[in-house]
Amino acid sequence: MDPECSRLLPALCAVLVDPRQPVADDTCLEKLLDWFKTVTEAGPSLLLLQENPCLVELLFRVLKAHDPRPRVLSFSLRLAGLFAAQEDCFQYLQGDSSLFVASAAGQLLVHILALAMRGPAEGHPSPQGCDWPACAQKIVCHVEDSLRSTATPQVTQALNVLTTTFGHCHSPWTQGLWVRLSPLVACLLEKDPIPASHSLVDLLLSVARSPVGSSDCGLWETLAQTLSHLSPTQAGPLALGILKLQDCPQALKTQAFGVLLQPLACVLKAAAQAPGPPGFPEGATGDSITVDTFLSSKSACVGLLCQALAHLELLQLLPQRPSPWPQAPLLRAAVAILRFCHGSAAPTSDVGGHLCAVLAGCVRVQRAALDFLGTLSQGTGPQELVTQVFAVLLEYLTSPDSSPMVLKKAFQATLRWLLGSPKAPSCCDLDPHTQLFLGELLPVLRKRLCSPCWEARDSGLEFLTQVTRHWGGQAAFRHALLASEVPELTGQLLRDPESYVRASAVTATGQLSSWGLYATPTGPEHPEVQQESLFTELLHILSTDSEGFPRRAVMHVFTQWLKDGHADVAEDLEQFVARVLQAASQDLDWEVRAQGLELALVFLEQLLGQPGSRCPYAVALPEAAPPATLAQVLQALCRVQLFEFALRALFDCDRPVAQKSCDLLLFLKAKATPCGGPQEAGASPDVVSVEAALQRWQAGEQGQPLGELEPEAVMAVLRSMDLEGLRGMLAKSSDHMEKSPQSLLQDMLATVGVLGENEADCY
Repeated sequence: MDPECSRLLPALCAVLVDPRQPVADDTCLEKLLDWFKTVTEAGPSLLLLQENPCLVELLFRVLKAHDPRPRVLSFSLRLAGLFAAQEDCFQYLQGDSSLFVASAAGQLLVHILALAMRGPAEGHPSPQGCDWPACAQKIVCHVEDSLRSTATPQVTQALNVLTTTFGHCHSPWTQGLWVRLSPLVACLLEKDPIPASHSLVDLLLSVARSPVGSSDCGLWETLAQTLSHLSPTQAGPLALGILKLQDCPQALKTQAFGVLLQPLACVLKAAAQAPGPPGFPEGATGDSITVDTFLSSKSACVGLLCQALAHLELLQLLPQRPSPWPQAPLLRAAVAILRFCHGSAAPTSDVGGHLCAVLAGCVRVQRAALDFLGTLSQGTGPQELVTQVFAVLLEYLTSPDSSPMVLKKAFQATLRWLLGSPKAPSCCDLDPHTQLFLGELLPVLRKRLCSPCWEARDSGLEFLTQVTRHWGGQAAFRHALLASEVPELTGQLLRDPESYVRASAVTATGQLSSWGLYATPTGPEHPEVQQESLFTELLHILSTDSEGFPRRAVMHVFTQWLKDGHADVAEDLEQFVARVLQAASQDLDWEVRAQGLELALVFLEQLLGQPGSRCPYAVALPEAAPPATLAQVLQALCRVQLFEFALRALFDCDRPVAQKSCDLLLFLKAKATPCGGPQEAGASPDVVSVEAALQRWQAGEQGQPLGELEPEAVMAVLRSMDLEGLRGMLAKSSDHMEKSPQSLLQDMLATVGVLGENEADCY
């Protein structure tokens, strides 16, 4: 250990063992614990304790003294685990009020148990534990006593200890541990109510994911019993966890899937206009317990439905989801739930009437159902059902009662269903059903873009951007959009009073323009922009908007235009780049400056003959022209003043900007070196001027612009700079000099000194 650390450590330990000393910095304690972990991994724990008796005093004095400071007690317990100490740790699992302390005590027990079972006992997993070390037997006996306890907190802590054990320890002895303890775990199912059900579920899934799950030890039977004993809300997480397992009996998976489907089966039964099966697999019909949960209270009904929808949404995305997947009944259930929430359902039973009353206007269920409905777009369904899906989505998009978040979710679900719709058989255009829905949707979108609610305008613009990105080349979409006045309204929103809306409008108009679907608004109501191109208007936003979001959006649009060969770019490429870089270099937002460097890199790659993909509807840059020679490239970079922008950014106070600049200049330097670029210009006036400017910028001064430089001078400066070394420095975290153990100990002692007058621990 460093001598200075050895000098400081006793003083720190003296603070930690004194209950009167407040310790408020959790971060320092965490870092100190990490340091001790590193020390113990590098050398024997015993040697560290021998060299620093104060650590022993810290471990045992704090543990025995019932230190009232949870921070210090939690830290000390975890520190004790590094040295396999066991002194008096069981008491902290028996009702300590601090979750942090209880968690640390549990982790300590697991650590001690794992250490104790190394060696002779590791290969002999005797369930009786007769050949287990005394230390391990003591821990297991304590867990057994806790599982038999009538106090739920003790049962919870015991289950948590076992969950951590099976999650981290995969040696053969864990099988013997489960055989010994599983009867006590199963006995918990006989209690009413079942204590610590959440922790019980965590334990069973942890065991199932461990090597114990592949052995014949009665685990699957215990899981099946637990599914049938837990309430529908408690059983949901367990059912999802079972269905995520790679190796699991099919009968158990069927039972688990039925648990997840039961709430939706109840909904379908309540919404059915005629008697008949809901179409779900056998075992998924809504049982009386699920119905009772629906009828018990509004919170229980809403909670169960939202949980079921969320779990099924996750399951839909998994490769091991059940097969066959009941796509059609799930679609019917999602539509029925949304109609119950919207008030458009016609219930034919008492349960249906109850659902209408409970779910009416429930935003939480609406959001969950719309998310789930959007996920179901990845599957197929009868056209009749798809028509119902689009109808209920249109209801939500049209309804004035839809909250901003629900409206956003409805737009997202609509987008997913539109993009998943089939193409017409005879061509690559949209099928007739989609075209019909589009004709109904665009007037709704136009209305939302005029909404007094800014969130509604913003959601509409985001939807327009995404659907245009995917369908900008579809003839039916182009025709319907141009006839809808939506592009004109989008242009007007560039001057919206809300910055988020302006940013979304920038992105939307940029996307529309890339596909040739945007025309600058004209007419007496917009005389100020009558003769302006969209590029001019966006450049004005970049230069004058008071908020950062619209300016960032402009930079992203310009970068994409450059990649795509947009008409406004191809008209005068160098002027476009020069004007954008000039505006970006003066921006106070570091993200705008960083995006300016991204645009500069795209420009450089295109000059070197490495252009990215272009939008097929954009005006193409000349492809026939061969890549320019290095001298021509450097001259073009000097004309647009890219070098000054990049060199100034090299000393930017925001590290991401400096890193991007360094990467850009290293890329150019690497391209120039093998090509035999211009020779160094020695100590020419240009070189001296650039080097002097670099020194001023490094010192934080602004200085005058350099103007157009000679390529030879720029390359001479680049060759003289240690850009590789600078990139290495920039890659280090800003506090890397202050992470030494010595600095950490000094910081903790200084913190205690500052807090010395305040005797209270505000934990």
